[in-house]
Order: sequence, then structure tokens, then C-alpha cells
Amino acid sequence: MAFSHQSPCNGGSSREDEKGAGSSQYALLPQILQRGFLDDKVAKLVPNLLLKYQMTELITREEMLHSVDKDHQEYFPLIFREVCECMRLGCGIQVREIDPPGQMYALIPVLGLTYSGMLGDEEIIPKIDLLIVILTVIFMNGNRASEEDMWQVLIVREMLPQWKRFIIWEPWKFITEDLVQKQYVVYQQVPNSHPARYEFLWGPRAHAETSKMRVLQHLAMVCRRDPRSYTDLYEEALREEQEAAHE
Repeated sequence: MAFSHQSPCNGGSSREDEKGAGSSQYALLPQILQRGFLDDKVAKLVPNLLLKYQMTELITREEMLHSVDKDHQEYFPLIFREVCECMRLGCGIQVREIDPPGQMYALIPVLGLTYSGMLGDEEIIPKIDLLIVILTVIFMNGNRASEEDMWQVLIVREMLPQWKRFIIWEPWKFITEDLVQKQYVVYQQVPNSHPARYEFLWGPRAHAETSKMRVLQHLAMVCRRDPRSYTDLYEEALREEQEAAHE
């Protein structure tokens, strides 16, 4: 799979366009989805919000302030905006203000992923980001991705400077064992492949918690594009929505 610097955020509307420039373009998704985690002050807050999300609890402004160094609390409004962007783009979770205004917030699943069994891990930020990238890559590659596709994701990921502080020590084990055990991913031999080749598909938990349309809408939101501009992907996701509505 030839390396390409083209991003799925740039041009192309059909499946052929989305894949034709080299499916390695999808390996740049970590750079796009993780762009908000560059600030250490933001990174300190995100795990706390994720734990609240898992427990389906509200979070208060006061609780968030406790995670911000006193020297930086005067910049909390700016930090909070960055945190909201990180949660939305990097984790698929919306931070929504509720009554009383500015004091309490709900964490709304946009992607629908629960991340159950992953939270509390010190590597939670890069692992959630990588899970979203993997599900997106699988969908954009015709609902199956090769081992080469996944290795390319990891290769590009290691090249990005922001990942130096957000390391997954055993990323291949995380993909092929942890995500398989959690049923987010299926890792199987390609039928009738000799010598044996292996591929990745969405697992039953991914199908249960999210959908192709949600993943596509998340990608489009990150890229600031209309989901319908990914013509073939949108039509496929729409068919899945319509079929689910008739079940």
C-alpha cells in the first residue's frame, strides 16, 4: 500500500475517489482526530470527563477547575473550549451545558461508543482515538481493512510529533487482542487466502454501539465537510439506516 499525503478531508466524493489515491490516505486520520490533544492542560481534563461519561454522571465546572493548575485557572474558558473540541472530535462525545448555565454539563454520546473496559487506563486518550480511527479506516476500505492498512496507521501515527506524549506501548496487541476481546474488532483470516492473509472488520460491539452513518458524520464533522460529499459511503450508511428502521 503506497504512502500518500492525501487526507480523507481533501477532495473526492465517490468510493473510488476516497480510495483511489491510495488507501493509505486513511492512515492520516490520527493526525486529524488527535489534533486537539496537543495541550497538556487539556489532556489533564479529558480522562476525568471520560470517567464521568462512563458512569453517566454530570460534571460540574468546579470539578473541572480542580484539574486545572491554579496558575492556569484564569484561562479556564479557553481551556474548556479546547476540551469540548477534543471530546467532540477525538472521542465522539459532546459536552452540553445544562441548568444552571455555566455550572453543570452533560456528556452526550455522538458516536455512541461506550469505551467500557477501556476507561481508567493511563493510555486512554490515544486508545480511544485509535479505536475511532480503526473503525473509520475499516468502513472507508469497503468494511474490511488489511493488516497492511493497520500497520500504515501505526507507522504514520508514530511520525506525528503530538504522539510522542501519547504512547500506546503495544499498539498491535491493543488492536489484535484487546479490541478483539472487547468485540470492537474482528481479526480473521481472509477466506481462501494462500498464504494466509488477515483482515479487520467491525466487531459485534461496534455494530451495536455505533453505525456507519455516525462514523461518517463524525469524519465529516472533523473534516468540515457535508457527509453527502462522500457519495458512496453516504449511500451505504443510509441504506444501513433504512434497513435498521424496517427491522
